[in-house]
Amino acid sequence: MAPELSEKLDFVLKALSMSRGRMAAELSVDKSAVGRWISGAAAPSAHNMSQITALVAARVPRFTALDWERDLESLADAIGVTPPGPRRGGGGGPAIAIPLLEESLAAVRLRGSAYEGFYRTTRPYAQHPGQFIHDQVMIRAEPKGFLKLSMTAAGVLVEGQVMLLQNQLFFAGAEMTSGAFVFAIFNGVSTVQAGIIDGLVLFCALDPGRTPTATAAIFERVGDLTGDAQADEARFAEMSREPHLATETSAPEHIRQHLVRDQGPTALAAGGDWLLSLPLGRSMARGLARL
Repeated sequence: MAPELSEKLDFVLKALSMSRGRMAAELSVDKSAVGRWISGAAAPSAHNMSQITALVAARVPRFTALDWERDLESLADAIGVTPPGPRRGGGGGPAIAIPLLEESLAAVRLRGSAYEGFYRTTRPYAQHPGQFIHDQVMIRAEPKGFLKLSMTAAGVLVEGQVMLLQNQLFFAGAEMTSGAFVFAIFNGVSTVQAGIIDGLVLFCALDPGRTPTATAAIFERVGDLTGDAQADEARFAEMSREPHLATETSAPEHIRQHLVRDQGPTALAAGGDWLLSLPLGRSMARGLARL
């Protein structure tokens, strides 16, 4: 499978020894726009693609828009450099090959649009026991097939992929600020559009020992994507400036009780939970009410 455009742009920039800032200056666009193209968070417009092609053609004779359709090895030949080696994990596929990926991709194609949008999370604040925190979240489809989740709060950024299987969402990503993996499993919905999803998140706390921590979390939809990648990125950036500490109004008592439960031998003996869990029978996951 041919690599996506973002990977080709990144390769061409490196091959031509051109920085993102230089490309942005020559195209008269913001450097952040080039960064979004390279990361795959946004795609260049038709006008920008024409400008990028002209920029490369000025340095590589006979380079045309058709060359972007080549695979990486053929593209490397077109610009006269050594082709890149295979990705870790082999070939052009996922970095980590695991079973059921094809089934998950089929589920995303069928149901992924139900989860695209903007969300606000509520979860216990690991660094401040007794308090709750809100994250701002954007979920949208990406060219490689899965859903991309971006989540931020208090200057901490988490990014990764959401995979669907059965009626659940599986997240694997990274906390980009200090560097750690993050995982989550959420209860899904069977409606046209998700209104609330909830589940469990596993991450490393930002304490000196980077303590492995598991907590329940709830995602509440606060808006829909526009279809304009740059406009959606701008909205997510604006959302990131929202207060992250939850209040009694933003996290009412029934939400707090849903997220925090005792577990262990003492709780089990009293009729409570043995493990931290969020079974479907107690889930708040539901779709949006539609007429």
